[in-house]
Amino acid sequence: MAFWLAQSRYGQDSDYIQRFDPRFWTVNFPRPMMSSVTAESPDSIRVDCEFYTEGDLAGLIWSSEDTLSHPLLKYETHRDYSRNTLRFHWKSSGLIPLDEPNGPTLTIEGRDAAGAPATWYVRLWNYATGSPTDADIVLPFSKLEAGFSLPGQPVHVSDIDRMFISFVPVGFVASSSELLQHPITAHAEISQISCEGHLPLLEIGNVILPPHGERMATAYDDAYNQTPTRLIREAVALGYRDTLLHYVGMSHFFQLVNESGTLLVQPGGKLAVSATRWHNSFLNAAKAAGFEVILSLSYEVFAAHCPPEWQQLAFDGEAGRTGWDPPSALLSPANSAAMRWLQRVAMRFTLLQKSAGLPLRFQIGEPWWWITPDAKPCLYDQSAAAQFGGKPPIIESMKQPLDAAQKALLDQAGAVLAQSTIDLAGAVQHIARGAVEVSLLAFTPTILDPEMPELARANVPVGWAWPTFDRLQLEDYDWLTDGADGLRRQAYHSFNERLGYPIDRQDYLSGFVLNPEDADLYWTRIDAGLDEAAERGIISRYVWAQPQIARDGYTRLPPTQDETMQAFDDVLYPLPLGRNTGVSPEFSTSVAVTSSGHERRNSLWADARLHFDVGPGIRSEAELKTLIDFFRARRGPAKGFRITDPFDYSSNRMTDTPTALDQPIGQGNGTNATFQLSKSYGDQPEPQKRNITRPRLGSLRIAVDGAEISDWSYQTGGRVLLDSAPPAGATVTAGFLFDVPVRFLEDRLDIVSSHFAAGEAPSVPLIEIREDL
Repeated sequence: MAFWLAQSRYGQDSDYIQRFDPRFWTVNFPRPMMSSVTAESPDSIRVDCEFYTEGDLAGLIWSSEDTLSHPLLKYETHRDYSRNTLRFHWKSSGLIPLDEPNGPTLTIEGRDAAGAPATWYVRLWNYATGSPTDADIVLPFSKLEAGFSLPGQPVHVSDIDRMFISFVPVGFVASSSELLQHPITAHAEISQISCEGHLPLLEIGNVILPPHGERMATAYDDAYNQTPTRLIREAVALGYRDTLLHYVGMSHFFQLVNESGTLLVQPGGKLAVSATRWHNSFLNAAKAAGFEVILSLSYEVFAAHCPPEWQQLAFDGEAGRTGWDPPSALLSPANSAAMRWLQRVAMRFTLLQKSAGLPLRFQIGEPWWWITPDAKPCLYDQSAAAQFGGKPPIIESMKQPLDAAQKALLDQAGAVLAQSTIDLAGAVQHIARGAVEVSLLAFTPTILDPEMPELARANVPVGWAWPTFDRLQLEDYDWLTDGADGLRRQAYHSFNERLGYPIDRQDYLSGFVLNPEDADLYWTRIDAGLDEAAERGIISRYVWAQPQIARDGYTRLPPTQDETMQAFDDVLYPLPLGRNTGVSPEFSTSVAVTSSGHERRNSLWADARLHFDVGPGIRSEAELKTLIDFFRARRGPAKGFRITDPFDYSSNRMTDTPTALDQPIGQGNGTNATFQLSKSYGDQPEPQKRNITRPRLGSLRIAVDGAEISDWSYQTGGRVLLDSAPPAGATVTAGFLFDVPVRFLEDRLDIVSSHFAAGEAPSVPLIEIREDL
């Protein structure tokens, strides 16, 4: 389907918001503290904080430039705040009060009158009326002065990048990393927000795309700093409907406890107050917008806060670590304490979902035994070793041949992994006390790595087979973005064979673009992956994930009327072509003649476009009636159809019998398994290449390095998909008969009975259709 990587608005709908609209504030803070921001009403914000060290500091931020929203939904950039007045009511608990040193301060970052970078610190208490924890605050920007007391340093407010209000705990010590004796939970409510004066309103993108059938994935680790209402607004505006898949993350949702000077996750699975407040807001906003939400929980935990005994280890003691920076650890499915913690976390999130009145839907996200970069399986933590007999056989590399004992160990590991996921699902079902849907998400490029063929024993256990879970969800974005179509197809087949989930019980996640410089190529493949999943019968398809959608401007467009109508009837022109039928290949060439008489020629088309006149082939009134019937059924030029070029319909020369070695259609690279049929004209090294989109399937033959193969399937548009990607350097060839996609050239068919009776052939022009590849 069509998509667009929008960079900015070009005449799309817009609206206006009040400057300092609560939905568009953000928070920022250092680890290990936790914080979140929620828009409680159209004129109020709440910030929740959990402080763990004496030096923890959070900031509530307003940015002059919107760098987080999708380009079609951004608010306009205005750095001039002169003659603006911001008013709000302040109420706080657990924070240093307004009147004390280090109390809430407005930090303004921008440039001074000379254009030099500058920062000003405006003490809010100097502009407050009321008590130190409950006050009305009025900030007249043109009169603001920085400093602890007034009069202070005038603030240059005509060139501001951003401003933020600081939040610090009682007992704050600047730059200290000393752990507090007990964590401090605090919050601030900023209500009755209003802006008046010069430019109190900002223009904002207000597109509302029609639904396009796809669903959006979000993640708390990526969005904890934004308000939930901002995220929901974006999902609705960009045409996503029905369901949001929300990963709760691995680093910001849990409470921490001080264990001998180290902050570790709270063993009872308690959620951070800030995460609880944020998810309450998110779930309620989702429901109000008509979404259901799948809450996803993985076996990953931020490594710095994960108890060492819970972590998966390789045989040499190396801990399993993801490639993120900073990394996450992998919870051992064999560790009962780790699995109890995971179950309690899942139960707490399920209760939040239940309190929001949403259908209960839960995803077990990517449960697996980790494999280190040098292919060591992490099966040897103390708990796992005990379950595997105390001294399990050593597997130094999953890429080496394994003996019977090593394979048996992998089977045992698979059984333990399966049971841990079944127990997790059981905990969710227990707390739900009613209907709940549980899905399992698997990442195929890791667990079905072709260089580690035995890994599926441990990471695709048969204990997951249908109907253990309600739905199976697959993601394959390393392969998808690399173009490894053969591996992707093999993975679908492997999962179908091993686990047996019906196609209507499978979902697909398409993504993701880590680096913006890859956006053009990767989003093309991601978008095509969504279409391919739809062709396979997958109903629920999710785009991973919201931050990349917004950053790159990915805009999935709804199907047009032309796309929803069948624009091509895959039928052959019904009449034999007469000897006088005209066939005319046409190129487009610009020819510039210089003053000296020399020519400069530029070929505008890479391939010719065919014209036919099939009128001279009409031999009788019966055939004339067939033509009229066929013309009307195609609605004139509205619908295309096939026709056979009588002079050129074979890959072998022009009309000879095809062989599998006729036409080279590509070279293997070890990952790509999809090849476009084509025919070349003229001699090497620069033949004219013609893409073939309408082969006759019964004639199609494929060979790799001269050997004909049968393990391939035909895709749409003249593409063939090999079951296995050819090795690097292998030549892929094809042989086929083919037709030409054409349409009637004109909306009118002129037939004069007396002329036809007199032997005059009518003119019935056809023109070739350029089909998208």
